[in-house]
Parts: sequence; C-alpha cells; structure tokens
Amino acid sequence: MSHSNISIFIPHAGCPHACSFCSQNTISGAPHAPFAEEVRQTISSAYGYITDKTARAETEIAFFGGSFTAIPRDYMISLLETAGDFIGEDGFKGVRISTRPDCINGEILDILKKYHVTAIELGAQSMCDRVLEMNERGHTARDVEKSSALIRAYGFELGLQMMTGLYGSYPEDDICTINRIAELSPDTVRIYPTAIIDGTKLGELFRSGVYVPYPFEKCVEICAYADKLFHSRNIRIIRMGLHAERSLEEKLLGGFYHPAFAEIVRSELFRQAFERFIDQTDSSAEMTVSPCDRSAAAGHKKSNVVYFADNNIGLIFKEDKSVPRDHFFYRENKYCIYDETGSVICT
Repeated sequence: MSHSNISIFIPHAGCPHACSFCSQNTISGAPHAPFAEEVRQTISSAYGYITDKTARAETEIAFFGGSFTAIPRDYMISLLETAGDFIGEDGFKGVRISTRPDCINGEILDILKKYHVTAIELGAQSMCDRVLEMNERGHTARDVEKSSALIRAYGFELGLQMMTGLYGSYPEDDICTINRIAELSPDTVRIYPTAIIDGTKLGELFRSGVYVPYPFEKCVEICAYADKLFHSRNIRIIRMGLHAERSLEEKLLGGFYHPAFAEIVRSELFRQAFERFIDQTDSSAEMTVSPCDRSAAAGHKKSNVVYFADNNIGLIFKEDKSVPRDHFFYRENKYCIYDETGSVICT
C-alpha cells in the first residue's frame, strides 16, 4: 500500500524570514492560513473519500507551506487537536509537518509527540552557510544537523528538503549539500530546483543580472547525482521539482522549473547508464526495460533516442515485465543499475 498525504497549506505562516526565493502564496495557491474549522472540513472530506482502512492507516495529515512550529502556539495546537480527532482506530496514520531547522527544540518536540505528529520535514535548502546567508535563510547548516539529530532522538521520521541552483550556489556547492544531507541519513528528501518567481528578492536579482543561474542541463545532472546517491542509501525521494501550478507558471521568470522535471532527471539517468554500456562501434542497441520505464528510457520527448541517433546509434527498446523498475539489460542477460559512486553494476 503506497503512502499518501492529506495536504493542508499554511502559506508563510510562522516564518521569521523572507527568503530570497520565497513566494508561498504563489507556490501553494493558498490565499490565507486556514482556520481550524476549515482544516476539519478538509480532513473530514478526505476521511469520507478514503474508505479503505488499510489506506487510511498509510495516510498522514500534512501541514505544509509555512514553518509550522513557529506559528502562534495556540493556533498550532488548535490545528493539531483538530487533526487528532481523525487519528487512531480506523483513522489516519498521524501528522506530517514542515518547519525550519532553527524552530525545533525539546519543548516543541514534546508537544508534537503528544499530538500524534509522526514525521517532521526540515527546510534545509543548502548545507553551505555562504549560500544560506546570501539567500537570507536566517539559519546555518549546523542548525540542520542539530535539529535532525534531535528529531531522530525523539523517534520522529526525518525528512529534509533541499534546493539546487540557489543564488550564489555553484554546482560544487549543490553537490556538497547533497553529500552532507546523505550523511544525515534522513528517511525522506524533497529536491526543489530553484524557480525564480516575480515579486521575490531572487526575481529582482535575476532581472538586474546579479543572479545568473547555471545551465538547466547542469541542474539535471546534479539532480541525477542526488537521485543515485539517495537511492543507494535507501533515502526515499518523495518529490523532485515543484508541482505544476498555473499560478506559479504565470509568475515564473526563470530558473529550473519544468512540469516534467522528475521525468527529465530519470531520462538523464538512463542516458548515462546506456552510454557506459553501449558498444560505440554498433549501429544499433537493443535495451530491455520494464514497461513502466519505457518513456523515461527513451528520454523526455525522445531525447535519448535523438542523442544516440546523433552518435549514429539507433536505440531499440524491448519491454519485459520481469525487469525491475529503473533497471535494464543490454547484450548480457544481466540487470544493470547505478551504485552510489555512479558506476553501472550488474546483478
């Protein structure tokens, strides 16, 4: 049974800083922080829709968008109490929240434990202090490390959110962030390539030419590296790229947003793997993949097919349900996938 969330957005609520990239109302589409009664209606509606008890037991009520542990305490508890009415026997699994690394301490975690919070996601964004300062985050990489350790000590599921291509962040800084996050061994990660939104500080820096993002293709390569490393450490990637939202696209100035970003990264992973395996002297190569990987293996808009055709190699795909997802085989009847070093290995 797959995990799911009942997502409730609290735009910018509780955040003590206006980060360079932030436009929570645009990203979430939520006009205001919801009242407890609105939250009750949302959860009640989901409860009625999810009738399977097993599915409910794998579903979390998720408060996203703001810094949940920094909102006024009475308001925070009112939301948790409302959610708590739907947790327990025949109810939902628990509550998932997102917050800032500098808004976590023992007293807050005691409250969250009391009110059925099961998972805490921290907006780390970068593990480079220079980048954090340039983007006005107001916390340090050390804050991420300390809060992560404390969350673990209390027995919560730990999630870390990171961004690539922030103002002042070079590719090597993003690789460093990925490596340091992997060392913290979170249960989950979300990877958000920077989107430049009109009306933000980042938008002003972009318009003035002060902030010039590195190439989109480099961002895809970096996220492909993150995908390989996190999967090799059994760290689940629960989001790659921002959700496609009309309100976001209408105010988008640039950056690394694409509605199919995750698919583009998977296509890059297959291309890299094929390139290592394919005999460059052949005029064609038959790759056997899982049916669910056919599109990604061919590449977004058949980019991989075009890439190898430009190198005088015709890609031919064969589907086989016995091939595991994200694996393939070529020539030898062995399944192939990346290890954590980026090398293709066979099983």
